[in-house]
Amino acid sequence: MSTILKVEALRVAIGALTPLSSVSFSLEKGETLGLVGESGSGKSLTAMAIMGLLPLIGGRITGGSVVFDGSDLTALPEPAYRKLRGGRIGLITQNPMTSLDPLKKVGSQIDVVARLHLGLDKSAARNRTVELLGELRIPEPASIYHLYPHQLSGGMKQRIVIAMALAADPDLLIADEPTTALDVTVQAQIIRLLSDLIRDRGLSMVLITHDMSVVAQACDKVVVMYAGTAVEYGTVAAIFDDPRHPYTKALIGCIPRGLAGAQRLKGIEGTVPSVAHYPQGCRFHPRCPRAEAICAAVSPPFIASRDGAAACHFAGAVG
Repeated sequence: MSTILKVEALRVAIGALTPLSSVSFSLEKGETLGLVGESGSGKSLTAMAIMGLLPLIGGRITGGSVVFDGSDLTALPEPAYRKLRGGRIGLITQNPMTSLDPLKKVGSQIDVVARLHLGLDKSAARNRTVELLGELRIPEPASIYHLYPHQLSGGMKQRIVIAMALAADPDLLIADEPTTALDVTVQAQIIRLLSDLIRDRGLSMVLITHDMSVVAQACDKVVVMYAGTAVEYGTVAAIFDDPRHPYTKALIGCIPRGLAGAQRLKGIEGTVPSVAHYPQGCRFHPRCPRAEAICAAVSPPFIASRDGAAACHFAGAVG
């Protein structure tokens, strides 16, 4: 397998603050990698940095690299980035309710991507869109093509957003919390659909989520993020079998098990710190049940484990 995306020591600043630092991971062709963590951990900001969509005022990459198929995107001029974005890299946004233009038919919103990036004429783009809607298991795709977003359910809107991301035949998909606004049943359908698309089309995907159960279903590898940095990475099997960072272990502990109501749901005490108040040392130490004095004073190095590594002073002892 060859590497399609390699992020190394990525550092992002917005104004005087540095909300993202020391984020590294690699993704092979045909793989799905999960970026997981609570809200405020830096997952979506990582995606925006990869896509070149950081805030216009004050948002910038200040360190590290983002290498896509051999090219460092941090050195790419904006005109070249625009061709890549939506072309070879497709983005599935978090909320389909706000991602679609309410005044345009959904078919035309998919068409424009194929026409822009593939150079298709109007008729060819329409035929391609209808075929793509069918591939996404949308019934009567020729009829759906002519509907407006408000005429579709939430799950159907999300399929339209996925179709827009696929319209230019990308090599990489970045899916930012693609099931957040959907009910549980539809969430499962969308995750299965994305997994099938990755397999059938030979795509690669970065899947952003706060839900470790989604990671278990859909991903090959996982990067656990907390307070703007990566704290553990590895294969999904290794992470779930033997989590080495206390935060990773806590996230896995939050997965509901058994029958609804059979047990109290677990949570993680405390909250993710704001970017203006990241603590010294290990950023998780104020919430960590096994923190010691060194955790508050010294930033932990990554300690390798089976098929991964964790940034914890006690990674070799965490069980």
